[in-house]
Amino acid sequence: MKTDYSGIKKIIRDRIREKMDFTRDYSDDEVQDLIDDEIMTSEETEQLSVPDKRKICNEIFDSLRRLDILQKYVDDPSVTEIMINGRDRIFVEKDGQISELEECFEDDEKLGDVIQQIVAGCNRAVNEASPIVDARLANGSRVNVVMNPVALNGPIVTIRRFPDKPIDMNRLLELNSLTLEAAGFLSDLVKAKYNIFISGGTGSGKTTFLNVMSGYISQDERVITIEDSAELQIQGIRNLVRLETRSRTTEGAEEISIRDLIRASLRMRPDRVVIGEVRGAEALDMLQAMNTGHDGSMSTGHANSAKDMMSRLENMVLMGADLPLPAIRQQIASGLDLIVHLGRLRDRSRRVQEITEVLGYENGEIRLNQIYEFEEDDYKDGKVIGSLKKKGELQNRNKLCLAGLSCNPMERDDAV
Repeated sequence: MKTDYSGIKKIIRDRIREKMDFTRDYSDDEVQDLIDDEIMTSEETEQLSVPDKRKICNEIFDSLRRLDILQKYVDDPSVTEIMINGRDRIFVEKDGQISELEECFEDDEKLGDVIQQIVAGCNRAVNEASPIVDARLANGSRVNVVMNPVALNGPIVTIRRFPDKPIDMNRLLELNSLTLEAAGFLSDLVKAKYNIFISGGTGSGKTTFLNVMSGYISQDERVITIEDSAELQIQGIRNLVRLETRSRTTEGAEEISIRDLIRASLRMRPDRVVIGEVRGAEALDMLQAMNTGHDGSMSTGHANSAKDMMSRLENMVLMGADLPLPAIRQQIASGLDLIVHLGRLRDRSRRVQEITEVLGYENGEIRLNQIYEFEEDDYKDGKVIGSLKKKGELQNRNKLCLAGLSCNPMERDDAV
């Protein structure tokens, strides 16, 4: 006879809840003791093996104090994405492959409890009046929640899990995301304080790449990061200020936007401003920061190519200011120095697809100079074989010269 584990868990969990005094705050150890005692004395668990009892114990604890059935996937370093489409449609991405789980939440109420626990953990709120929210978990994972009435098939939760150990350039080289020559080239440009914008589609690795690029920032600089949900993992910089937006709350607290934080950051004497992602009118504030002496600033955005990113930035600036198009293009051309475009190939690998220099504004257009482009050489056993190929030379070398760096990174042993 098949054991009804879900039924046993529900019975024991309900008994524990009846015993708990919800006017007091229990520690994790106290909750664990309650679960252990109930499992050891319960008739329903008498015939279970010790491993099965331990499994039920852990799952009940996750249900009461953590993220229920999601917890083991949040803890699994091989999982990169968790997608919840209502209580009984849950998908995870492992090693670039997406699969559907057999597990599901026992009811909509339990899924709702988990969502409220997540958003409350970073002082956010989500409800019918405000059904969309960005949040994060304690381990830095990024969370997006969409609730009724916007989501028609139940609450939608998307969790982007980042590696426990931040990826560095050596790891990107191992994954063939770019070449050693291109890595040395980019490291020099970060050190020389070129303004760099990282573009790409969803899941292309923009945030990871931004983290890697920040690893070349000098440790004696003052860096300010600005994000919707804090997920950047900048290491080794002591003079680091991390800012995060805030949504308007039902208690009357005002919204604090990316634009507000960029403006505030410029009064904090930053050497560099790193903006996790620009999606709208804040693009104008980012460009103004880059144009007012904050060289070495970096950000990311969604686009299909470096050229497409220019058009998207124009549209974003137009959201926040009634400026003529020539003025916007001049702002972009004078603010940005380099576009690094990332993409996911058909084998699901993440690669740098092009590195393009922004030369300036001329004859009504932004001039671009492609320096590297990914070229596919072959496709074998489900894997794309190819690499970044040199297409041109960097033309604006002023910052490199001022920084005392060689224009050819391969001439130096410390480039990467």
